[in-house]
Amino acid sequence: MRSARYYASIAQAGAFVIACSFGAGSAFAISGSSGSGGSTPSCPKGEIYNSHSGKCEKSSSGLDDKELYSQGRDLALAGRYDEALTALSAVKNQNDAMVLTMIGYSKRKLGNYDEGLAYYQRALAIEPNNTNTREYLGEAYAEKGKLDLAKAELVKISAVCGTTCEQYQDLAKAIAGKPDAD
Repeated sequence: MRSARYYASIAQAGAFVIACSFGAGSAFAISGSSGSGGSTPSCPKGEIYNSHSGKCEKSSSGLDDKELYSQGRDLALAGRYDEALTALSAVKNQNDAMVLTMIGYSKRKLGNYDEGLAYYQRALAIEPNNTNTREYLGEAYAEKGKLDLAKAELVKISAVCGTTCEQYQDLAKAIAGKPDAD
């Protein structure tokens, strides 16, 4: 049986395709919070893994933005935040909502809440209905005890994807003090 995360991802992908057909939306609209960064080899600081060459290379290597974002996202979700930031900072389009979201996520997880919040706000200025960004922003508020602000993000998420989507469920758990490990 398919999980709610699967269906939320399908719905969000469909929304992304529609948004892109109108020239809006993030170039890297990938949903969910599971990553495969655990399988990405560790590289020295300032280098990223190039899956094409099978080697660690300077962050200005020949990877395109989509590959850099994907690697950065996977590393962040695997808890490898510094490595994630190296990959994400190599993305040329630093005005992509999902890139900004994952930079904010990594900064927040490293304990830099104010920096993380600033990146989330930049992402939401570009893509106000991004439920991933709203979830992570709400989680940051919940972690800081600002439950009124976290609940406000929950309401905004429900307006976009209802109460059964992954982002709503994960933020509701964080507000209740039972966050998933992400």
